[in-house]
Amino acid sequence: GDARVRGQTGVVSERRGSYPFIDFRLLNNTTLSGEIGTKKKVKRLLSFQRYFHASRLLRGIVPQASLYLLDEDYLGQARHMLSKVGMWDFDIFLFDRLTNGNSLVTLLCHLFNVHGLIHHFQLDMVTLHRFFVMVQEDYHSQNPYHNAVHAADVTQAMHCYLREPKLANFLTPSDIMLGLIAAAAHDVDHPGVNQPFLIKTKHHLASLYQNVSVLENHHWRSTIGMLRESRLLAHLPKEVTQDIEQQLGSLILATDINRQNEFLIRLKSHLDNQDLRLEDAQDRHFMLQIALKCADICNPCRVWDLSKQWSERVCEEFYRQGDLEQKFELEISPLCNQQKDTIPSIQIGFMTYIVEPLFERWAQFTGNTPLSENMLNHLRRNKAKWRSLLHKQHSSSRSNDHSGQVTGSQEQTLNEEETP
Repeated sequence: GDARVRGQTGVVSERRGSYPFIDFRLLNNTTLSGEIGTKKKVKRLLSFQRYFHASRLLRGIVPQASLYLLDEDYLGQARHMLSKVGMWDFDIFLFDRLTNGNSLVTLLCHLFNVHGLIHHFQLDMVTLHRFFVMVQEDYHSQNPYHNAVHAADVTQAMHCYLREPKLANFLTPSDIMLGLIAAAAHDVDHPGVNQPFLIKTKHHLASLYQNVSVLENHHWRSTIGMLRESRLLAHLPKEVTQDIEQQLGSLILATDINRQNEFLIRLKSHLDNQDLRLEDAQDRHFMLQIALKCADICNPCRVWDLSKQWSERVCEEFYRQGDLEQKFELEISPLCNQQKDTIPSIQIGFMTYIVEPLFERWAQFTGNTPLSENMLNHLRRNKAKWRSLLHKQHSSSRSNDHSGQVTGSQEQTLNEEETP
């Protein structure tokens, strides 16, 4: 039969045929204490880490640190930052430190208030806060990149995009709430490895979602589970909550990078034909999908100091996956080999083929607003800096080569990166 184990995240690992046993506890440094609660108590597909937290609480184990143990000085600085939450140079790393690691919860509470969503939807503040805490806790802090700070960063970017006049003039409160929740929860319970890894290790999630948008489907279903558990929208008519759940799914599934061309071609067609009618809910929803896609990959469009930190974090997560694949004698995935895939080369490729095409179209949609121009300027400057660092790496490689020759693969990479 299948060998199964539940690690800290609760992810069930499987062994079939010749595939190696992958224990996701290898991705975390913390060990489980005690048994997880009975399955009978789970009425829905709980996101794994939430299940773990809930079971600890049910067994009377109090979390080591409560939220918001901050002195007034830190709270004052955090409040001051929130007054500038619509600025593109917002430093989410600093904000996370000032909020004691609660950047996502603090940001969401503020934005829901700023946008008038609490009053409009008659939301209970205690229930709303509980839902935000559930979402934040469902991210894995052990992940260098796919963690709650990334979710907060994407949410802050989404807030900036929702204020773009071309979009803001048509958005309904429902659109805004959907956009913010989708941004906050779009990577919830991310295991720190990508879809190909889950597929080749025959992970049960890959089987569950038939190898299609595996992680995105899981993020969506986990979000729906938490919405229902929190009962945040229980006072709304059933057809309204069902519509919200479906639209959240459509937004989160749009972040699958494998669907990039699909959305880009459709956006280009709309812009070329000038047939976007934002009075129509369908077109507004499509532009919310595009906005979320932009927010999700906006790191290269941030100021250099922030952009560089994100680049290093995402590559560190790639390298960890590569190390895990090497440990279990699996083929190392693209971009995950620390010996061959350098941060500058990864970032230049990402900017050239993924980020630039999308943000150029976004700028066209917004009418080249100051924000869009600012993002594109940062993108070009950051790409130039990575090119400079890549050249330095190759220069160093040449000087270290006693034969004075650059290897074929290095020369090919250099030539590719120098192609306009």
